[in-house]
Amino acid sequence: MSLLIATALLAGAAATPETVIGRWKTETHNAIVEIARCGPSICGKILTSDALRANPSMKDANNANTALRNRPIQGMQMLSGFKPDKDGVWSSGQVYNAEDGKIYSGKITPVGANQLKLRGCVFFPLCKTQTWTRVR
Repeated sequence: MSLLIATALLAGAAATPETVIGRWKTETHNAIVEIARCGPSICGKILTSDALRANPSMKDANNANTALRNRPIQGMQMLSGFKPDKDGVWSSGQVYNAEDGKIYSGKITPVGANQLKLRGCVFFPLCKTQTWTRVR
């Protein structure tokens, strides 16, 4: 599972949960992430990926917190705390990358009805962006 991250480039669109709620295929590893409401914010959990199809009992072995290294990857929350901005961007969120066990700051930007850009940054400008596609 590669870093699941993105950026906000679309202006003028309303940042409603409906624009991002649903299932999304990531740009790498054929992962499916389900984004849902989590109180006033949105969050996302990993449903499957190439690695999880090969090993459904995969654990979060690289987590910096040793107490969390035995938790299952499947169903784990990887996106959290994203709040809407007036320009259509979901920001102030966090992206957890199970590959390196680190948390990155993130932004989600809807691109039409069927794509979104997810950006994760360690320190600006050390960022990476992925395009995710809606799964019907």
